[in-house]
Amino acid sequence: MTGQGTDADRPHAGTGRGSRAGTDAAADAAADAPAAGTAAGTTAPASAPVGARPRVITHNSGSVDGRIALSPGLLLMTDERWPVHAGSGYRNVKQRHHPQAILEGSGSFITDDHSPEPLPPATEPADVLRRDHLPAPALEAAATGWLVVPDSRGRVRWVHKQFPGPDWEGWHLLVLVTAATPLPYLSFLRSEGIPYLVVAGDGTADLSEALARLRDVLGVETVVSTGGGRLNGALLRAGVVDEIEVEVVPIAVGGTTTPALFTAPDLAADAEATPLRLLAVEQRPRDRVLLRYEVVHP
Repeated sequence: MTGQGTDADRPHAGTGRGSRAGTDAAADAAADAPAAGTAAGTTAPASAPVGARPRVITHNSGSVDGRIALSPGLLLMTDERWPVHAGSGYRNVKQRHHPQAILEGSGSFITDDHSPEPLPPATEPADVLRRDHLPAPALEAAATGWLVVPDSRGRVRWVHKQFPGPDWEGWHLLVLVTAATPLPYLSFLRSEGIPYLVVAGDGTADLSEALARLRDVLGVETVVSTGGGRLNGALLRAGVVDEIEVEVVPIAVGGTTTPALFTAPDLAADAEATPLRLLAVEQRPRDRVLLRYEVVHP
């Protein structure tokens, strides 16, 4: 998730609110300026998309020990204990990277132990439901970009498909599903006019295929993932991350199960860590530091 702020910068689901971030333009500009006497790092130009997929950047606000929440089992979006800083939200990220898609995990909107409301039976044939659904009004509305959320289990009951506030004007929800996604959920999405792409995968969506299809079907060239540790970890293990961006906030959290930047299967004894190259270091007001690293692909 990004830093926290006001409702104008939050996407909303039925059970949660998107990342809280300041939305005052003047405050954002002031907060993003390097601190006096501190030079922002020199940023290398973004590389072209790798192969047939978009460029992928992960962005998170994290503690000095790499935690992206204060306690397990809570939505960061609704935890008022997390430090609030202007200039650390979606608007700031969009201005820096100009993505055509923001990738957010379904776990940012609903906790693992939440039981979603039952849905009525599907009314459409299964073969119809298991095809991509890209209604024309949604394509027209997504003039700026897509908020893309993998939800192969069909758990989020969406309140909005276009999110309130000027920071989300021209953005539209897009859900990633699989052939194993419950048919009543696919029917629900269609009834609400919410577009979805059907990608490979059983329990989870195949992110490599999803990224390729975002580019091929919707022309997406840059994706910023602001999701949680599990989504970031899946992207990392799939080898599809091109840049890692972390805004370090001046807190230490600790914990053994508290969400961290990357949650993924442990590396084997003979496996190598993902190598990085420093792109930029920017000291920000209120003791924050923005770090940007390029992933060194083989």
